[in-house]
Amino acid sequence: MRALKAAAGSLAPHEGAGSLAPDFDTVYAENVDFVWRNLRRLGVPDGHIEDACQDAFLVAYRRLGEFAGRSTIRTWLFAIALRVASEHRRKLRRTDGFDVLLDEQPAAGPTPEESAERREAAILLEQFLAGLSDITRPVFILAELEQMTAPEIGEALGVNVNTVYSRLRLARQAFERAVAGWSQRRTP
Repeated sequence: MRALKAAAGSLAPHEGAGSLAPDFDTVYAENVDFVWRNLRRLGVPDGHIEDACQDAFLVAYRRLGEFAGRSTIRTWLFAIALRVASEHRRKLRRTDGFDVLLDEQPAAGPTPEESAERREAAILLEQFLAGLSDITRPVFILAELEQMTAPEIGEALGVNVNTVYSRLRLARQAFERAVAGWSQRRTP
């Protein structure tokens, strides 16, 4: 976090906001894992997540004074992460593309079979998410993986609740088709 603040320099995010603006240290500490995992889910490769996360929190640091509390901090941060992920994916496509990388497995923990099953499930989920459109992917992530409500999702994405439900229905149908396809491939 020290590097993040140093990179932000003298941006003075809270000018004119008075004491109503949330404390950046608290926002960061409570939400860095949320932003990190959603950047990954939004297609930022593992090797670039740290940079993308720093970019997202730089934006949050600069704009924290503008946070009016009309939504939750998480929905506000997700909207920032969505834009940052899109920019990183676009930049990577222009340069060297991106690969889906697996997390390193901890030294102790699940059995090799459990690790293989989790790894396969993670790969399938990443492939599924990568195959969703840019309008249905964020809705699916927020609803199914982050367990946010439709009004929170609408606020994060700047769309009305009916649009959220429509996009979620499309994403869930795509997920059901994907699961059916995976099941057929596994059945001998």
